[in-house]
Amino acid sequence: MSDFLAHINGPDDLKRLSVAQLPDLAQEIRAALLRYCAAEGGHIGSNLGMVEATIALHYVFDSPNDRIVFDVSHQSYAHKMLTGRRRAFTDEALFGSATGFTNPDESDHDPFVLGHTGTSISLACGMAKARDLMGGENDVVAVIGDGSLSSAVAFEGLNEAAELGGNLIVVVNDNEMSIAENHGGMYAGLAELRATKGTSPHNLFRDMGLDYRYVEDGNDTSALVRAFEDVRGCDHATVVHIHTLKGKGLPADEEGRVEGNHWHDPDRPAGAAPALPNARKTYGGMAMDALAARFDDEPGLIVMSPATPGSNGITRQWRAAAGRHYLDTGIAEEHAVAMAAGIARAGGTPVLATSATFFQRAYDEIHQEFALNNVPGTLLVFAGGLAGADNTHSGAGDVAMFGNVPGLTCLAPTSGDEMLRMLAWTTGPAQRPVAIRMPGEAVLAGERGGAYPRFTATAGGCGRGDGDGDLDGATTDKTTDATAGDDACGDRGARISVDGIAATSDAGNPWARYSVTRHGSQVAIMGLGNAYPLAEDAAMELDARGIHATVIDPHQYSTLDHGTLEALREGHSLVVTVEDGQLEGGWGGKIAAYYGAHSDAHNDVHRDANRDAHSDVHGDANHAAHHDGLPMRVLNFGARKEVTDRITLPDLCRRYRLTAGDIAAAVCEASIQ
Repeated sequence: MSDFLAHINGPDDLKRLSVAQLPDLAQEIRAALLRYCAAEGGHIGSNLGMVEATIALHYVFDSPNDRIVFDVSHQSYAHKMLTGRRRAFTDEALFGSATGFTNPDESDHDPFVLGHTGTSISLACGMAKARDLMGGENDVVAVIGDGSLSSAVAFEGLNEAAELGGNLIVVVNDNEMSIAENHGGMYAGLAELRATKGTSPHNLFRDMGLDYRYVEDGNDTSALVRAFEDVRGCDHATVVHIHTLKGKGLPADEEGRVEGNHWHDPDRPAGAAPALPNARKTYGGMAMDALAARFDDEPGLIVMSPATPGSNGITRQWRAAAGRHYLDTGIAEEHAVAMAAGIARAGGTPVLATSATFFQRAYDEIHQEFALNNVPGTLLVFAGGLAGADNTHSGAGDVAMFGNVPGLTCLAPTSGDEMLRMLAWTTGPAQRPVAIRMPGEAVLAGERGGAYPRFTATAGGCGRGDGDGDLDGATTDKTTDATAGDDACGDRGARISVDGIAATSDAGNPWARYSVTRHGSQVAIMGLGNAYPLAEDAAMELDARGIHATVIDPHQYSTLDHGTLEALREGHSLVVTVEDGQLEGGWGGKIAAYYGAHSDAHNDVHRDANRDAHSDVHGDANHAAHHDGLPMRVLNFGARKEVTDRITLPDLCRRYRLTAGDIAAAVCEASIQ
């Protein structure tokens, strides 16, 4: 093998090679990518397919003067290797030092941090417009593909590009697939263009007013260099449609090519036990199996995914068996949510599943078409909360986003069993828009390890419960299943009304009432969803310090259970909320605000954001409120409002004091003040 790559520290070094030497460089880069992803993991398939195109782009264009914008940028590994970051992918000691996406903090060759989809053409339009206004002469290139062209914003960008009147080059990487198979009528048109070598009269791009050329072999560096040289410096918007092979260099197993090689986890050592499915695949698979059992009897029940199905337990085998009961909308979350609302309004039962971070793209449709219209549909929200992900895939703001949409019921199950009962209710008698925050790794670890849940749910009950589940000693013998549409929680939450305050503002929701899972005094700890195991652990930590806390499972974060909050005033002076997400705009702050708003009129509500002068925790809240002379203080634990990049979950928990020891220490400190 040649040794060209070792001497490339920037595009100028690349340009010293001849065109005839570029295939050897491509072979080196491909081998380096395979070694890197075997050790570190990453987006292997898309990057392997884009090696030659990336070499040709940097061979012809003059980055960073010429601006290259990679859509999603999960296919930018070769770009990084050619722009000064080679060793991050070739030197094992530096593996992981470069992010998996473009990032201006790393290099001037990266104009944007990009990890979501469809925006490259719009971004390029903006850069081209500013260049023309200010008299610049550089080329602007948008690289889009791997299913991203189905995003609505990509079409908006193409529509704008045709009217710019200046240089703009759109490279469409057509590898015949998204993460899974491509879906949508547009891809039939691309297939016809491929079959006719770009000569079909049915040309989406020309119809939109764009110039067009086709490269049949998008993994041929010579053909790509010629194509890019032909369009360089053009005075109008041009599409270069290249046909590439995703996963080039991997075994050509069709199932693996289409989906399995999109993301590659690090290889496990020989003889190591196979990795267990993560929470997304575990709980997603449970949900899919429960829904599939109903397909024969419910013709209108349909599962929807805007691409990324396999990540959430929607396997190829399941999709094949589901037939017409499954719909992949492509990478088009806005369309998916709006279509789900249409299905619901027409009498169907839609269940739409994707990641919290991807639902962000459909916020307007969730707010308007879905919640405002009060349609009976279900959103399954995966990967919500804190995670050691990159800065474009964080789910830490999901509770703040979903929990503040008027009319949207937001559920946070704390076990797989509760998730299934919530899913049965929302796809049955609920008749309302619902988001279910799927359980995460903390819940899964507890369920697998047997340490959690420590309390066994009563039949049909909404919470775990240790007998009565109430603060006032009320008991219930109601065991109605939630699917029946009755109040399956019975009297599990305290039915108390103080000063005319209703027990709950969400009548008809069997999970609106909080469940007391452990009785104590003085201190009550509430853990939302995936943070519930931490609430239990903090209570056990407090046991060792002589404080026996009440523990509460809220089940949901769209409304407050005023009855339970008021009942806590009897025998409790401190409430602790724990959530694995952003505090500002989140759930715990609403608990604190409630007690503050219902305090004695002459009592000031104060906030102590940082009791420890040496702690870097912004967001801990310490509110004091009085009602009828009894003090009620609130400590909020969660994340501060920031975007983190590949910080491990244990490190994040230490940063935000989201550990049992930190919570117990704060409770003890507050108790003696």
